[in-house]
Amino acid sequence: MSSLTVDFQNAFEGEGLPNEASFQTWAELAWQGESDSEVTIRIVDVEESQSLNFQYRGKDKPTNVLSFPFEAPAGITFPLAGDLVICAPVVEKEAREQHKEPVAHWAHMVIHGMLHLQGYDHIEDSDAEVMEGLEIQLLEQLGFANPYEAEETEKDS
Repeated sequence: MSSLTVDFQNAFEGEGLPNEASFQTWAELAWQGESDSEVTIRIVDVEESQSLNFQYRGKDKPTNVLSFPFEAPAGITFPLAGDLVICAPVVEKEAREQHKEPVAHWAHMVIHGMLHLQGYDHIEDSDAEVMEGLEIQLLEQLGFANPYEAEETEKDS
C-alpha cells in the first residue's frame, strides 16, 4: 500500500480550521496512487486565493480550492503529487450558504483537490460523473453525506 506525506501550511489567521491530522486523513483517503507521494496543503485567506486564482486561471476572485499538479521535467521522477491551496473564508462561507457541516465541506474540498492532482476533472459531464461519484464514495467512508444532494434538490425546485 502506498503512503502519502502531507506538508501542511496554515497561512490563515482565523478560527475554526479542522486539525492537521484531519487534513492528513482526508488527503490519504483520496490518494489513489500506486506509489508513495507527497502533497502540500496550504490554507490561505481571501487575498492570497484571489491573487493565485487570477494569476493561474485568469479569474479575479477567491475560490475554494486550487490544485497545482507537480509536473517533473523530462527524465526526472520525483514522488510529488503537487499542491492544494484552500481558501478558509470561502470554504466556511460555502458551508454556511449550502447548509453543510463545515468539517464535511473541508473534507470535500481536500478530496476534490486531491482528485484533481491525480488527473480527475469535471469540465465534461461524463468526467464530472466519475469524479463526483468517487468524491461521494470517499466522503461516505468518512461518514459524510453526499455533498451534491443539496445542490440537486435546489436544481429540481
